[in-house]
Amino acid sequence: MALSRLRNPVIRRAPSLLRARFLSLSSNHTSLDRGLNSSTDVAESLLRPASFSMVNGIHHNPSKIKFQIGARRYSSKELPEHIVLQMPALSPTMSQGNIAKWRKKEGDKIEVGDVICEIETDKATLEFESLEEGFLAKILVPEGSKDVPVGQPIAITVEDPDDIANVPATVSGSEAKDKTTTEQASTHGDSKQESRSVNISTSELPPHIVLEMPALSPTMNQGNIAKWRKKEGDKIEVGDVICEIETDKATLEFESLEEGFLAKILAPEGSKDVAVGQPIAITVEDPNDLEAVKSSVSLDLSVKDEKPVQKNTAKEVKTQKTSHSRISPAAKLLLVEHGLDASSIMASGPRGTLLKGDVLAAIQSGKGSAKVSGSKEKISSLDPAPPHPPSASTASKSTVQQTAAYEDLPNSQIRKVIATRLLESKQSTPHLYLSTDVTLDPLLSFRKELKANYDVKVSVNDIVIKAVAVALRNVPEANAYWDAGKGEIVLCDSVDISIAVATEKGLMTPIVRNADQKSISSISLEVKELAEKARAGKLKPNEFQGGTFSISNLGMFPVDNFCAIINPPQAGILAVGRGNQVVEPVVGDDGIEKPGVFTKMNLTLSADHRVFDGKVGGTFLKALRSNFSDIRRLLL
Repeated sequence: MALSRLRNPVIRRAPSLLRARFLSLSSNHTSLDRGLNSSTDVAESLLRPASFSMVNGIHHNPSKIKFQIGARRYSSKELPEHIVLQMPALSPTMSQGNIAKWRKKEGDKIEVGDVICEIETDKATLEFESLEEGFLAKILVPEGSKDVPVGQPIAITVEDPDDIANVPATVSGSEAKDKTTTEQASTHGDSKQESRSVNISTSELPPHIVLEMPALSPTMNQGNIAKWRKKEGDKIEVGDVICEIETDKATLEFESLEEGFLAKILAPEGSKDVAVGQPIAITVEDPNDLEAVKSSVSLDLSVKDEKPVQKNTAKEVKTQKTSHSRISPAAKLLLVEHGLDASSIMASGPRGTLLKGDVLAAIQSGKGSAKVSGSKEKISSLDPAPPHPPSASTASKSTVQQTAAYEDLPNSQIRKVIATRLLESKQSTPHLYLSTDVTLDPLLSFRKELKANYDVKVSVNDIVIKAVAVALRNVPEANAYWDAGKGEIVLCDSVDISIAVATEKGLMTPIVRNADQKSISSISLEVKELAEKARAGKLKPNEFQGGTFSISNLGMFPVDNFCAIINPPQAGILAVGRGNQVVEPVVGDDGIEKPGVFTKMNLTLSADHRVFDGKVGGTFLKALRSNFSDIRRLLL
């Protein structure tokens, strides 16, 4: 098979935690067809995150269909929380591989980018780099092992070094696989009501390929089918985009690595929370097999059909409740204090809300009736019929109010992840806030000079990025993060600035890498390109994963100053407010103070107090202010 089919490390969860790098070609595969003319081309295509392989199983024997799912985290009495790394399928035809060499030994710390082992396939020898930190707890397949089947566990990693001792020395690959399979079965069982089930008549299927939902990022366990670019019956060429998948990070294009025809779509467009490993489509090589696949594969929609019935039932129950289903806190206190029945009092608030004034009026007029039972029922759960049946007009208004009271808007995967991580950051990271003002007049003059003399247009944000990057380079203690495992500060080797970009699906943070070494004009071009990709959902994982420091700029809005939340695992984020004109005293040449008008901008640093103490934070802001006072020093 041509090496063009090795375009990416593929398929299950374990490969999603690793990145393949091309080492050498096998001696019996020296030709590179379909446009790949060098090992560099192969290496670059292997690293393209936007086109992870879709092929999870090639089935030329209809009686032997395997849906191989990757490793998952799980906990048990014998093993702590961990990750099982499996032998990945690095090409559509690969069914087994050899462990050529282990670069890490048991107990070793694994950093992002570290090579764990070398795997020899039928095409080449590949290095596997880790995309997650951890510790290599157990090697299940020793160095030199031959013909290891795809999907077989080869190692176990843990996050906490203390958990290494808790991994039994006698644990085997089969035990790890059995436990992983058990957990996956229970996970799929729990999520049955959230996804469609697929009935496949294996005995009637011709030679085909089942495409499964891949893990496109280390944290992804489910995804959404945003759009199908191909429809059933369409011809698929190598490199064609079949569909777009929305992950918890971005929307990625799914490219085909095989020629064929799209026989059946198993997960229709718009499907939400499709589990990693769940079949989403079937392709065939022969167009004459299309009808055979369609007739043999059906979707079981019975589970989906149950939900609208439940929702309608809930709506019917709501219409039977009293019109004042909402009760203000002050009204609740009065009801409890006077022992009144909420259903006996007419509500005058918006959307049937019972207000304090309604209860007071009932008490004064004596219309409020006491509770029949002395049991401590919650007022919000009271649901008796009112003493006087409402008129038809009142009932109709109540119904309209309840049906149009609210609308559920589904959250995107990106917003769900943002909510979880920022909550964890605020709860677990001790935030230190430091604020200062900088004068923008030298910066604004510098921008005009660049435009007038060199026809170079840059934004204030571009200059802020450069100023922050240079300040981090001059104060390396600020360009660091807290290693919870070691309990110590780790200094970063490069200055990579994450820029907060608002998109329709949520906040994304594309990264300007090595920003301290780039010119302001090149930063400007890169930021524009990254922002476009972020808004279109086309960012590659390496363009938004990582970063050593973040900048959040709300200067385009009427926001004078604000405090941002740290984006873990980073230790700092700078909140940039808008520029305001202020009047300050200026000493003239004659020594007399005179009023002067300046444009000032507020900068607020949110820092991890485990990394930043007052001295480091103050030194960083001092260096930052110096950069703004003399913009030309940024060109040095």
